[in-house]
Amino acid sequence: MSKNVAIILAGCGAFDGSEVHEATLSLLALDQMGAHIQCFAPDIDQMHVINHVTGEKTDEKRNVLVESARIARGNIKPLSAFTADSFDAMLLPGGFGAAKNLCDFGVLGAECSVNEQVEEILCAMQKKGKPIAALCISPVILARVFEGAKVTLGADGGAAQSIVDGMNAQHEVTTHGQITVDDTLNLVTGPCYMLDSSISQVYDNVVNVVKELLDRA
Repeated sequence: MSKNVAIILAGCGAFDGSEVHEATLSLLALDQMGAHIQCFAPDIDQMHVINHVTGEKTDEKRNVLVESARIARGNIKPLSAFTADSFDAMLLPGGFGAAKNLCDFGVLGAECSVNEQVEEILCAMQKKGKPIAALCISPVILARVFEGAKVTLGADGGAAQSIVDGMNAQHEVTTHGQITVDDTLNLVTGPCYMLDSSISQVYDNVVNVVKELLDRA
């Protein structure tokens, strides 16, 4: 039986939105494994807009939902339309938008807060025992929302120490292709571009995360 999976996007672009490779490869892996997919994003302004050629901030203003629609090819809904009863599992790709738009870890580190709608839907899924996956930097959101969560940020010692010391999370060091599973909270995480990765290595990691996610759904 096909599983219904919600993907939560944070914009479009590695430095100010969802990481496009991770998001696209997640869509691909889920489709290849027979899942039905619906993308969601908060209808809010991005924290800022980055020129991906220069790495510099610009004066532009962009909307997270509108930008995320680029990845979803328009098939996207605002987070306000999400209901946990409609989905078997959830996945959050990485990209700095996860740490800037879905939460403010990119600014405040361990003192960060999570967007209220994002926290609400994560808690709704968790209360129903439904699995949640997060890639790259987005596991910091799970660490903030769920006390004592076991996650991976790859081998990034600074970020890992921040969530261990400041959020009471458990961190597992991982390398290419490896995933971390929290059986208690039903979480699956993978490092993807938190490591120095090729797109093929990211795809391998995404496939492993998605397979585990669907096995738990």
